Formats: sequence, structure tokens, C-alpha cells
Amino acid sequence: MDTADLEFTPEEMSRMGRVVLEWCVEHVAALAESPSRGDVAGAPDICRSMRESAPEQGRPLEGLLQQLFEEWIPRSFTTPGPGYFAYVPGGGLFPTALADLISNTTNRFSGIFHAAPCLSQVEGNVLDWIRDWMQFPASARGTLTPGGSMSTFAAVVAAREWLTGTDLRNGVLYRSREGHHSIDKAARLAGILGDRIREIAVDDEFRMRPDDLEAAIAADRERGLRPFLVVSSAGTVNTGAVDPLDVIADVCARERLWHHIDGAYGGFFHMVPELRPLLAGLSRADSLSLDPHKGLFLPYGTGALLVRDGEKLAGSHAATAGYLPDPIDDDLYDASRYGPELSRPFRGLRVWLPVQLYGVAKIRAAVAEKRALALQIHESLAQVPGLQIVAPPHLSLFAFRLTWDGATPEQESEATRELVERVTNRGKVMLSGCTIEGRFLARICVLSFRTREAQARTCAEHVAEETAAILAECAT
Repeated sequence: MDTADLEFTPEEMSRMGRVVLEWCVEHVAALAESPSRGDVAGAPDICRSMRESAPEQGRPLEGLLQQLFEEWIPRSFTTPGPGYFAYVPGGGLFPTALADLISNTTNRFSGIFHAAPCLSQVEGNVLDWIRDWMQFPASARGTLTPGGSMSTFAAVVAAREWLTGTDLRNGVLYRSREGHHSIDKAARLAGILGDRIREIAVDDEFRMRPDDLEAAIAADRERGLRPFLVVSSAGTVNTGAVDPLDVIADVCARERLWHHIDGAYGGFFHMVPELRPLLAGLSRADSLSLDPHKGLFLPYGTGALLVRDGEKLAGSHAATAGYLPDPIDDDLYDASRYGPELSRPFRGLRVWLPVQLYGVAKIRAAVAEKRALALQIHESLAQVPGLQIVAPPHLSLFAFRLTWDGATPEQESEATRELVERVTNRGKVMLSGCTIEGRFLARICVLSFRTREAQARTCAEHVAEETAAILAECAT
């Protein structure tokens, strides 16, 4: 055998594909009965024991898959499971796995239009769909990214290029206290250092206060600085709060600032017409980051960015070189013009295929259902003695804590942590928490396509039962 030959025969590839598919299908079929959180308690020691040198000779596929599916994958959060209410669920539609198989097997280069024109158009179509769902104008352009962090980075760069020019050091960015941490990371990567990032206060529902925003902008102008960018949230991670997008858009228009909306979690609720009032002002943004791996239920690794004026995005990212083909006509989509990547995977297919298979109506109905289920859980938990919801759900995420007469903030935080752990340890539902102003809060986020009525009822029941048990212990 030629030791340099890396090719498999068609028969070998078929056999390997069948073996992998059997493991994957069995895994998905078992999700409903799998623990909502795998055993991660002893993971550090296990990870240390996994360290090994690269094998000099190849190993059989079957043994490698058995190790993956039986030992390593179960030791993780069951993010695709129906009881995953922690952080922001994705779910992972199976057609996207098929799309990735096709994309990775055909291995076409879609970083520039000339290398794969039709595949580039597929990605362009996907971005046009998203543009229409968000009611952005025809002038909008965008890019598919690995996730919201890279989308925000590309938007900050575009805003910086357009509004600060060479006066980078004086540029000031504004975000709410509840803004995602990726905003600060993106700003630093774009050359906006921490002393030029302003944290704006929030109201009692954790929404950015426009009056404080205006005051901060005025104060920075008095200092001779250059305010240029406001980042608001269409659904924060801690509490699901939606900032007053319309009012902030008005402020940005008056002050001639770029308005970027972080819609990574909540933006896709806008594709449901009856839910658009919850996100009023979203379509006025200068740029919008979205995560199809959240709101469209795709596997992790799929983000998106829209910029209202596509030429401003191209102006900050388009580049050429002697080894690249001449630019194409503006009406055709070339990914290299609208983002920082040149070599990149063909991300468009992982969105295009499920939309084609399901149709938009079915996906839209699933998105609407998730908010309805969150409201159902909220209504149930609002009746539970000793459980205080800190703000109503704007979309499909809300936070709460345990409280009782005479309890200190520290005692409430400890009891709330215990609640999250007890509910999760029951194995049907996984919750997560967050800390705001030193207080620990439990949180529920409904956004997995596998979460249906039964799981919503189970979530509410387990939280109510464990709340009663903890409060009874605190009273003794």
C-alpha cells in the first residue's frame, strides 16, 4: 500500500458514512431521555487523562466513535435536548448536519465569487431572506459569520471606519450595563480601548436608559471626544431585556451616531409579524447582528450581520490583491467584500437547506411557539410563593430568585443557586443563572425547537417543587 495515499474507496466511504450516521441518529433519538446535563463534575481529571501524542498509525473508526459517543459527548451540557433551558439554546436542526456533510465533502471555496459563483449566490439569497425578515432596505448587505462576536466585531470596524476616520483614539462607544461582553472584546479588537467604552445605566426592567445615554454623549462631546457608536440589545443574555430600540434610534439620528443592535438572541423573533411590536425600531438600525444558531435553531457556529448601507460595510472590509480576480458586479454577492475572512467555510448551505426543506411558515411557527411557551412558564411561576420574577419576559427569557421574610441578599443568592442545581440534578431540565449587582438570579430561556408543551410543564413543575422544598428548609 502507498503510505502517502489518503484516499478512500467509494465502498469504504459508504461504510464509514453509514457507521457515523447510525451513531448520530441513535444519539438524537435518545435526547428526550438523556440527562439535561451530563456528568461534568470530574471532567478536569478526565481531560488530563486524555492527553496523548498523535498516533503514528491509524486507528479503527468504530473504536473512535464509541469513545466519542459513550465517554466524551455525554460529559457535557445536553444543549440539543428538549429540556435545555440554560443560557440560550440552539437545538441543532438535522438538515444542517446534512448541509455540512455536503459542504465539507464537496469542499468548494466560497470566499470569493469567482471560485464558486452559484454557491456564492446561495449565500447571497440567504442574506436577502434575513434582510427581508428584519425589514431592512434593499441597500443592506451582510455576511454569515461564526457567531455574534465576529458579527459585532465587523460592525464596530465599519462604524469606526465611517465615523472616526484616522481620529481613532477619540472615538467613544456606548452600551448598556447589560450589554454582551463580546461588545467590549470587539471594541478592543477594533482599536477602541476600555477608557472609551461607556456603560449606560438600565431601568427596573434592565433596559438601557436613553436619558442617561444622551447625557453621556453630551459629556463626551464637552471633553472634545468623538462619540460614534451605540450598541443596544434586542434581548440581553441575563434577563432577555429589549432596549427601547426606537427611542435609541432617535437619539442616534439626532447625534449622528451609528446604531448597532445586538440581536444575536432575540433578533429572529422579528420574522414573526405579530411579535414585531416587541422589537419596534429594530429595522431602523445601521447594523444588526444575529445568530441563526439561536433563533433559527441551527447548530452552533452560524452568525450573521446586516448593515443598512452595504457600501459602508464593503468600504471597511473589501480588499484586493494581485493574486485575486477582478471585483464582480455589485448586484452579485461576494463574501470577501463584507467581512474579515477570505478562507472560510460555505456557511450559506447550512441555512439554505433547512429553510428549503421546512419552509419559512413552519420555522416562523416554531419561533412563535417558543415565546408562547416562555409566557406559559412565566405565568405558572408567577403564582409560586417565595419566587420573585425580577422582570417580565420581553421575548422568551426571564430571570427570577428565591426570597422570604428576613432573608439577606446573600441568603437569597445561595438559595437561588441551590434551586438551579436541584432542578438540573433531576435530569429533565437544565437551568442556568447570572449575577446582577451582586445578586445571583436563576434564568429560563426557551429557544430549542425540541422544547414543546410537555417540557414547559415539567420545567414549571420542577421549579415550583424545588422552590417549596428549599423554602421549607429555610424556615426550619
